[in-house]
Amino acid sequence: MRLSFCNEGFGKRPWGAVCGALAEAGYDGVEIAPYPLADDVRDLSPSQRAEIRMLAEGAGLEIVGLHWLLVTPEGLHISHPDKAVRDRTCEYLCHLTDFCADLGGRVMVFGSPKQRGGSAGASQEDAWRWAAETFRGVLPVLEARGVTFTLEPLGPVETDFVNTAAAGRRMVEEINHPNFHLMLDCKAMTTEGPPLPEIIRAHGDLLAHVHVNDDQLRAPGLGDMDFGPVLAALTEVGYQGYVSVEPFVFDPDVDTVARQALAYLRGCDTSPPPRAPGSL
Repeated sequence: MRLSFCNEGFGKRPWGAVCGALAEAGYDGVEIAPYPLADDVRDLSPSQRAEIRMLAEGAGLEIVGLHWLLVTPEGLHISHPDKAVRDRTCEYLCHLTDFCADLGGRVMVFGSPKQRGGSAGASQEDAWRWAAETFRGVLPVLEARGVTFTLEPLGPVETDFVNTAAAGRRMVEEINHPNFHLMLDCKAMTTEGPPLPEIIRAHGDLLAHVHVNDDQLRAPGLGDMDFGPVLAALTEVGYQGYVSVEPFVFDPDVDTVARQALAYLRGCDTSPPPRAPGSL
């Protein structure tokens, strides 16, 4: 199973040093939150983009794609009542798609809890309709650049929009496009109720990306949560994408967390459990 680590935990550390640390730890890839690199990806020239890609590849890492898409610049929102805001957001998501493809990335993860749903004053019905319109506006660029956009369900503490895998599935099926899929985040799934493997098995057919972290915001292996069944369920549904480590707690430091999480995940048994006699 291919494993990557999200870059934001390294803060403003130079990009080459980030890649070196993850390569030394043994990761296969790196997943990029754009805001540590630039407040606006439009400010990154073709030569700067080429250097970002070159430094990652030179370290032996694949750039998996992007997440935390709308942390910066300010004033963007997929379901804002003001159409001009939504249009600017759609335009920026198109620029992000180009940025992702320029780096060799193939996946974009839409989480951005403060830039979705009713946080700008929209009703739930309007927020859903306007978000779908925004997403549809990005589809031609996604298709042209070969990038898959994935929608991330998040818990109700973070947002009021798409709080479950089932809600994410509903949006993916409504958009109905080969470059628009579902992603699952373990921390968020813990707010749903059912066991995480059950959620994965129910929605594995639409799954294009995965984040691993626990309900205490820690990396796998650094808390009480057993990720073996999660990885086994991913194997069971035939998941072929990256599994990205996305912690929010870095104790004692990000380098140690990255190494310990990788060692733990590599040591997990990913074999699906045996099926009962007579089961399908």
